[in-house]
Amino acid sequence: MFKRLFSFANAKPARPPEGVRIYAIGDVHGCADLLNALLERIYDEALKRPSQASALVMLGDYVDRGPRSDAVLQTLVMLKERSPIAVRFLAGNHDDTLLEFLADPMVGETWCEFGGRETLTSYRVNPPLRGAEPEAWKAAQVELRAAMPASHVSFLQSLEEAVTLGDYTFVHAGARPGVPLDQQTRRDRLWIRGEFLNDTRAFEKVVVHGHTPADDPHADKRRIGVDTGAYATGVLTAVVLEGEDRRFLQTRRTAAKGPIVVEDLAA
Repeated sequence: MFKRLFSFANAKPARPPEGVRIYAIGDVHGCADLLNALLERIYDEALKRPSQASALVMLGDYVDRGPRSDAVLQTLVMLKERSPIAVRFLAGNHDDTLLEFLADPMVGETWCEFGGRETLTSYRVNPPLRGAEPEAWKAAQVELRAAMPASHVSFLQSLEEAVTLGDYTFVHAGARPGVPLDQQTRRDRLWIRGEFLNDTRAFEKVVVHGHTPADDPHADKRRIGVDTGAYATGVLTAVVLEGEDRRFLQTRRTAAKGPIVVEDLAA
């Protein structure tokens, strides 16, 4: 059951900028088919209201775990170049680790332990076996550098840490309680988990994030979490923010390899 606790004690309900509808998509993790289905729905909605502005925020972790990190990055590169609505792209910890591997092959074994193996495979690079010699990781790095389009690398290098729109701050992982949102470290913005999730102190904005997968999206007076473990569940989630209203869009498969449908779940 959704934890839709939208009562804001002693505070006015959070709102995006006046007249703007915001979509924020959680962790994609190489699930290109789910991303494409969700984007089709979002753009169909947004383009039916041309007199009002829409914006899309991607919350990071585009690569790893799922089968088509290469296709996900290609889709996002195309969006960045010619999206009909404004799009902001945030960095996730997996995206950062891919860049670290491109700079230092010795990161490879750790990276592959939490999803990098699937990213290498998507670019037709054979991942070294666990415990492989350094030379094997260096060779894999060279192969990946040759296989990845320059546009994919530059896209990853351009990712933002956080963006604030109206009464919402969007960030991949969360924020450290007790620290102003504009003073958070990159490490916390991309990696924090328990310290953020288990605290009850509110921030100056409502934090919209991914990073920590859950069966259902979470929303309360301090945070909205939209990582629903797409690579494992087939459910990719976006939150839609407009005025004081919030709702979710989610992908669902009708069968194991059946067509993908997108459901509108009102808050």
